[in-house]
Amino acid sequence: MSTRIEHDLLGNKEIPLDAYYGVQTLRAMENFDNISGITISAYPEYVKALATVKWAAAKANHQLGLLTDEVANAITQACDEIIEGQFHDQFLVDMIQGGAGTSTNMNINEVVANRALEIMGHNKGEYEYCHPNNHVNLSQSTNDAYPTSFKLAFINMNKKLVAELGLLINSFKAKGEEFKDILKMGRTQLQDAVPMTLGQEFNAFSVTLSEEVERLNQMAELLLWTNMGATAIGTGINSEPEYPDLVDSYLREKTSLDIQKSPDFIEATPDTGAVVMYSSAMKRMAIKLSKICNDLRLLSSGPRCGLNEINLPPMQPGSTIMPGKVNPVIPEVVNQICFKVIGNDVTVSFAAEAGQLQLNVMEPVMVHTIFSSIRMLMKGMNRLRTLCVDGITANAEHCHNMVLNSIGIVTALNPTIGYEAATRVAKRALDEQRSVYDLVLEEKLLTKEELDELLQPEMMIKPHKFYLKKS
Repeated sequence: MSTRIEHDLLGNKEIPLDAYYGVQTLRAMENFDNISGITISAYPEYVKALATVKWAAAKANHQLGLLTDEVANAITQACDEIIEGQFHDQFLVDMIQGGAGTSTNMNINEVVANRALEIMGHNKGEYEYCHPNNHVNLSQSTNDAYPTSFKLAFINMNKKLVAELGLLINSFKAKGEEFKDILKMGRTQLQDAVPMTLGQEFNAFSVTLSEEVERLNQMAELLLWTNMGATAIGTGINSEPEYPDLVDSYLREKTSLDIQKSPDFIEATPDTGAVVMYSSAMKRMAIKLSKICNDLRLLSSGPRCGLNEINLPPMQPGSTIMPGKVNPVIPEVVNQICFKVIGNDVTVSFAAEAGQLQLNVMEPVMVHTIFSSIRMLMKGMNRLRTLCVDGITANAEHCHNMVLNSIGIVTALNPTIGYEAATRVAKRALDEQRSVYDLVLEEKLLTKEELDELLQPEMMIKPHKFYLKKS
């Protein structure tokens, strides 16, 4: 393998001749090899965001007269190529790393510098013409470029997450409409409660998830505040006074996002509050999604000795010993995804708390877990929608029969026959294994016509005027 020699303060290293990364990236690859097993290149939106920040910085530095036309144009062209999807295989540093993201920042600096050198007609590694630090990283520190990059990536990935969530919401809403006339028993504490429709149950799934669209987008808006120009600790050392506003204007131009300058860079540089809030929003959604999956598994339990109110699409044989068994594998895997997202939020919380003085060096694990949560939730919701929810069918007759056989329907008679009489009927029904319907008629509490009217589905599943029997 042909190589070139690059050096840094620790000495010389051989770099593959065709590699666009340089010596500092190689050291990071060696130091953090397979820590998480996930490299920067696994997240294209992240790579594009890194290049976007370098593009905006080059534009601002050029306008300030700090970069020549040739170098600025070469850097921005290299960044545009990365944004278009080229050279992503050169981002090989593990997502979890020491150094507060310096390795990630140097990975993008070196790839951009070496591609810019090619554009200018030079060889890779001829850094006297375009240097990773002196030119690509000009007016920046890892401590402003790195968080700005991952915030941009989170915002863009949130759009995809919310879009996938919207599709799942629509699927539950469609099932709510499909099942709107299927009467079933509601349950509290796993005990029979009062009747409802299966449509109401599925529509509630769509409504509770709909709340999370607004919540995720609200938290994503917090990520629009950047500290570009803060450089090392927020004092702005090695940057010009006009630079922060200029670089933000170019970020707005490139991303079409309403990028805002943080009001206090010294506060903003170590602060990870926006990331904590966004992670918390994903956790909240995961909790709701997991509860829904719990319900789907329980409602489909059986097929003969469980609730058996709905049928989930059969996906694969469920047992190596029990013939014919089919398990709810899709809700099960989404449950597990949600557990992981909840755990990731704990990781983010600990990492945010671990910041010290003017920097939080634990940002890399926060970035890794946020990306992981977004990706898992997107995939999980897609599988749940396409392989489960869209194919759910209802056992309508079984649901209706359970309502008729339930003691819970006596609740609908409370306003008419009174609580004490209703309680007596319920106890007799349970003790004697008889129906509420027959016992009400036997005790002459209501006529058959009155009872039939009160037990109509529309009388049991929504508010209505009380029918009060006269003494």
